[in-house]
Amino acid sequence: MADKITTMYTEEEVNRRIAELGAQITKEYEGRSITMVCILKGAAAFACELAKRIEVPVEMEYMRCSSYGNETESSGVVKIDLDLDRPIRDKNILVVEDIIDTGRTMHYLIDVLKNRGPAEVKLCALLDKPDRRVTDVNIDYTGFVIPDKFIVGYGLDYAQKYRNLPYIGVVEPGTD
Repeated sequence: MADKITTMYTEEEVNRRIAELGAQITKEYEGRSITMVCILKGAAAFACELAKRIEVPVEMEYMRCSSYGNETESSGVVKIDLDLDRPIRDKNILVVEDIIDTGRTMHYLIDVLKNRGPAEVKLCALLDKPDRRVTDVNIDYTGFVIPDKFIVGYGLDYAQKYRNLPYIGVVEPGTD
């Protein structure tokens, strides 16, 4: 049986919200530059679309952290699989993440980045799932606040599938 996916936010709704976030970030960073740290793999689609809508200089960096594997529940153990290529001392860091769920990964990662001496670290998340939060995380820019559902599309996956969907949907795994 195939997985069932129900649309939560259409492609148009997602694009409109990303444009709003880009305008907000542009206004707040006027006269400064940003080093955007994209958290792979899930945030890649969102980070690229967001970067195109920010009208101040943006440098792109990438990190990959894991806490899920191929499961729908976080393992609770955070591991940095790919680190930054360059130092971030005195830079304005904007961490871009697909979804904030338990908060464990971002809490850990924000601490790691702050210890590297940036001017500031802010967090932008396409999706915020506060009902699952177990660790406090300050999200400076939020796309959508969502209920406790398993989400796919626009970079988010279920066992590496569905990242390419141009919308955000709720997945109900089928049985094979």
